[in-house]
Amino acid sequence: MMKQLLYRLSFKKRIWVSFVLLMTVAIAASGWSSYAISSSIVERNALRLSQDTINKSSQVLDEKLKKIVLSIMSLKMSDPYIEVLRDVSRGDAGYYYARLSALQPILAQLKFNDDFIQSVLIATPIGDFYPTTYTRLNDSSFYQSDMYKKIKSKQRGVWMEGHEDSFFYGKDRVVSFVIDGSGEKYVEDVFIVVNIKEKDLQNLIVDQVSSPTGYSLINKEGEPVIGNAKDSGVAQESWRMAPAFLQHFDGEEKSGNFSYVIDGKDYLINFTRLNVGEGWILYDTQSKQVVLKEVDAIKWLTLLFIVGFVLLALLLSNMLTGLLLRPLLRLHMLMKQVEHNDLDVRFHSVYQDEISQVGMRFNLMLDEIKKLIQTVKLGEEEKRKTEIKALSAQMEPHFLYNTLNTIYCKSVLGHTEAVNEMILSLSTMFQLGLSQGRDILLIEEELLHVRHYLTLQQNCYEDRFDFHIDVEDESILQLRIPKLILQPLVENAILHGFQDREEGCRIRIELRRTKEVLYISVEDNGIGMDVNRVRQSIEGPLVPRKGYALRNIGDRLRLFYGENASIHYYSEPGKGTKVQFIITLHEGERSYADNGYAV
Repeated sequence: MMKQLLYRLSFKKRIWVSFVLLMTVAIAASGWSSYAISSSIVERNALRLSQDTINKSSQVLDEKLKKIVLSIMSLKMSDPYIEVLRDVSRGDAGYYYARLSALQPILAQLKFNDDFIQSVLIATPIGDFYPTTYTRLNDSSFYQSDMYKKIKSKQRGVWMEGHEDSFFYGKDRVVSFVIDGSGEKYVEDVFIVVNIKEKDLQNLIVDQVSSPTGYSLINKEGEPVIGNAKDSGVAQESWRMAPAFLQHFDGEEKSGNFSYVIDGKDYLINFTRLNVGEGWILYDTQSKQVVLKEVDAIKWLTLLFIVGFVLLALLLSNMLTGLLLRPLLRLHMLMKQVEHNDLDVRFHSVYQDEISQVGMRFNLMLDEIKKLIQTVKLGEEEKRKTEIKALSAQMEPHFLYNTLNTIYCKSVLGHTEAVNEMILSLSTMFQLGLSQGRDILLIEEELLHVRHYLTLQQNCYEDRFDFHIDVEDESILQLRIPKLILQPLVENAILHGFQDREEGCRIRIELRRTKEVLYISVEDNGIGMDVNRVRQSIEGPLVPRKGYALRNIGDRLRLFYGENASIHYYSEPGKGTKVQFIITLHEGERSYADNGYAV
């Protein structure tokens, strides 16, 4: 529908519409590009700033947790702790209270040096050791806890995500670090549990990140490490553990960023891996809508520019199209004058643009048309003269002398019927050869011309040759072909093919067709010829009195049929010659032939 409407518009209106569309697209493209570039820059800066912040937070958190681990290592090297290990190795619980009292200053010092430590529990087979300032829950045994199962399966220090402290009264939220406490001399089933205040870890991260962004510390399964996530109010209980989200952390890179859709909204997520913990990952989320809020002004400003410039295009486009099309309209008027056979008009313009170049070509075309008309007129006259010359050359003196001499001899001998037949054939030949100036004849007329020619030649060369014309289908006779394409071939057969023979010579003309192809062949049983030498003579430079007839036939076939006609030669010395025309009878070519153009 739109295409049909466009076809009905004038050229001026199409240019007007093009102006409006071009300006609209240009403004929209530039505005969209500005918005896209600005959004990209803002997004990239937000990601970089967030990545710097999250990297700094993870570094601080790593240092803090590593410091706690080092403090535990110093505990393991203290003398009271080594005494505890000796008692455990002997299974002696007799000095339990003495060892517990000896450890109190060291445990207090650990708490004093790092106030992130909530409590420390040393679990041994002879009893638990811990700060006496905390009340131990006796119904909670370390050896029956998940911590014990995990440390026994991994045989190394393990970190336990945020949970309630089940060993001391109060059940505060803590993150626990469990390590084998056997020291240099291996003592089985001695472990140290350090409980770290979860809230202090949260505050440590919050102090590093900017307030608009959210954060979360998770393990590799997506479970939170320190309580509930703080993702700017984003509900994330399900999506945080989704495989589509966790797959972004499968690589080996230390840190990175990606986009993720949460509840239909786009978020920018930066992450970094901690060096401590069980594959812990610290990440923060930023709403793309919030980050790009400041860029929205560019979008609305772009829409305002588009509307303004479209209105301006509507006002100015008519004036611009009229100015641009003025030379083209003038050229159009001149062409209308040419339609009324006024070939003296000319296009003039002070400009040197493309339309002026077309106008100059238009002027040259008119000059060429006038010259061509004059040339065609002269050519028609020359063509008539050439046709008469060709026909005269065809009836060369030798042929006429032999024909007239034969007529005279038969007349003297009283062969009246033969004389009448020869005179009638000669008259008909001249009539058909001239053919009232037509270049195209019915095949029936062309065969009649050849039949009369052969009849005359038979009377001149008595008993020398016979001829036979075979037409496969009567419809072939109503097809049209260029005139005088068969007579030169039978003439060649008589003059050249039979030159050394006095009798037994035969000429056969055969016409057959398929639905679209016409086959015409002229065959004799004469002396034959060298086909390659004949082709070279035809295709090479024109040599007087050599190959003229065959060259002329080929040129005229190409003129009327183009690539739809071809000539084929079959001959061997001493075995005769066959020349065959193959003509494709397409409807358009038959229509052209039926017009019967004359020269």
